[in-house]
Amino acid sequence: MFKYEGHLIHESYDDEGIIEIVEQKGVRSLHFGTRSKQSSIFLAEPDKLHLSYVRAMTSWLLFKDTLDHALLVGLGGGSLTKHLLSHFADCHLKVIEYRKGVVKIARSYFGLPLDPRLKIVIDDGGDYIRQRYETYREHYSLIFIDAFDHEGVAPSVRSEAFFDACKALLKKDGILIMNLWGGTSNPEFQQISLWLGRVFNWQTLFLPVHDKSNIIALAFNDYSPTHTLKDLRLRAIELEDQYQLEFTAFLRDLKKHNASTFNSMIKK
Repeated sequence: MFKYEGHLIHESYDDEGIIEIVEQKGVRSLHFGTRSKQSSIFLAEPDKLHLSYVRAMTSWLLFKDTLDHALLVGLGGGSLTKHLLSHFADCHLKVIEYRKGVVKIARSYFGLPLDPRLKIVIDDGGDYIRQRYETYREHYSLIFIDAFDHEGVAPSVRSEAFFDACKALLKKDGILIMNLWGGTSNPEFQQISLWLGRVFNWQTLFLPVHDKSNIIALAFNDYSPTHTLKDLRLRAIELEDQYQLEFTAFLRDLKKHNASTFNSMIKK
């Protein structure tokens, strides 16, 4: 059976709706009842990051080179989770995923490994974080938010109180990385960027994803400039060579689209 211009290889349902897996031209993708791809992998290179917005979510590496504990809200096919497990041997990841069926799909069709460094919790990500920010205060180096429903960013991660709780969970030098959608003119983006700015003392950068409506937000908990622009350019080249991802373009676009904030984050 063909769907979304590809071959439908799996279809199932849970309380939230349909879960579909479609293959097209050597790429396997996860869908939730629409053409939008929730996750994708190259079948020939399953560990390579396929979707451009997921690649852009690795831009945190320009500013931070170590990872111990990370919290991820939203699993999808697990591409970002696999990437972190593969490249950071000492990392410990906790993933909050609302749909149990999505976890099964990530394991069966997208190669998400069973790994002692990975814990998956079936829960609402927003509720989980708001209920535990005291218990895990200053525990995480990174928090990744990639939580959508059929209307946009999931309601439970769409409030200033949620971002206050995220800030409490982050270490002093921690970074929140969030996938947003709809462009800068989208009222939802404007509201979330305002909340992020207020909570994180305007230490926020936004990275538009080329040829997509996604924008990746990076919010820094307590950032102190440690790199000159020359340092960052050299670092981008080194990262690009190491990971085969477009870090020089990430740096260029971060500087271009965040002129005043970016300059305040550069060591003079």
